[in-house]
Amino acid sequence: MAKKCVHKGCGKAYDDENEDCVYHPGPPVFHEGQKGWKCCKPRVLTFDEFLNIPPCTTGNHSEVDDTPVPEPSGDPDIASKVPENTPVSLGSLEAALPAPVPRLPTSQNTSLRPSPSVTPAPPESEDDDPALAIAVGQTCRRKCCGETYKGDSSREGERCVHHPGIPIFHEGSKGWSCCKRRVLEFDQFMNIEGCKAKNHHLFVGSGKKAGEEKLDTVRHDYYQTGTSVIASLYLKKIDKQTSTVAFTATHVNLDLRTADSKRYQTEMPLFATINPEQSKYRILGTKLELTLVKADGRGWPVLRADDRPTGEMIQVGQAARV
Repeated sequence: MAKKCVHKGCGKAYDDENEDCVYHPGPPVFHEGQKGWKCCKPRVLTFDEFLNIPPCTTGNHSEVDDTPVPEPSGDPDIASKVPENTPVSLGSLEAALPAPVPRLPTSQNTSLRPSPSVTPAPPESEDDDPALAIAVGQTCRRKCCGETYKGDSSREGERCVHHPGIPIFHEGSKGWSCCKRRVLEFDQFMNIEGCKAKNHHLFVGSGKKAGEEKLDTVRHDYYQTGTSVIASLYLKKIDKQTSTVAFTATHVNLDLRTADSKRYQTEMPLFATINPEQSKYRILGTKLELTLVKADGRGWPVLRADDRPTGEMIQVGQAARV
């Protein structure tokens, strides 16, 4: 009878004890919005990307989970959130806490701040395109299903038990938005049985990427020196290969595309003229940073020409959130 390997990132059924097993020997690490494994360096932002991080170690399959226990935390605030008489690893709770939310300046009139709006992308097909071939061993794409394609072209008798929602990590508890069950440990979370069922799996879908989401606005802030304005536009996972940034004397032309199919395209009017040849930009993990070289050296009370002035001059080194 086949056994199931319990190593993180493997989970395969096996008969041969000496068969190679590729897995993560370390525990998961969630810190400041980033997700990864302690045993290797990749860090990602979304849970789906985390599940797709390739295993880093080759060994043998096992029925015994030998993943090290995360180091305990000495933070008394975290410990106080755990119910009495509940066995729990403080290290795993610390790793699962959400990133802190930055505090907005109280001097700014938040009612003038535009709310980000998104044109939703059309949902991806819930059925496999019959014209597309499915490789034997292909895993169902629905969350927590885990079934693989056995090569049966008729696909009769399939049952896909999965979670249609998104993972929720809040104050140490872990669960899915589509159902009520919450647990404390990551292993328990990974073993929460799906709450919805369909009579077929989703192995390849339509074969096309989901549609692109159009962003009308993104959050931005800036600070300035006597010669430059340094502005940050907050958008995660900007694709450096497909995005463009172009400077003119009065505008910045932006066409920003992200790895998760979002797009922000705009001609941003600037409060004052700049030197486009000397201005530059950097694409970082969570934002686009613009260094705008002033043409006349005067102070900018706002970044964009269409922003309403607040009556407050932004000083050197202070960021104004918009």
